Amino acid sequence: METASRRRSRRLELRTTPEERELLDRAVAEMGTDLTDFVVSQATDAARRVLADRDHFVLDPKAALAWEEINSRPARDLPGLRRLVERPSPFSE
Repeated sequence: METASRRRSRRLELRTTPEERELLDRAVAEMGTDLTDFVVSQATDAARRVLADRDHFVLDPKAALAWEEINSRPARDLPGLRRLVERPSPFSE
């Protein structure tokens, strides 16, 4: 969603077949939006999915077991961190 404080300033030009354009126009009408908002929204959603896949990794069974073992260990006591989180927040009254 575009907010009043954010303005689009970069242009993206696309070429489509007549069938692709008709399909896009039909979807835009169904969504009750305009072509720019529809295309930008769908393209950014797709881009986020692509990039999320790059952050996802799969481990073989042996590595997954090692990963689970590491994550099952009790947390270490870090005195400096403990003092930090026990301090009053500067944002509360």
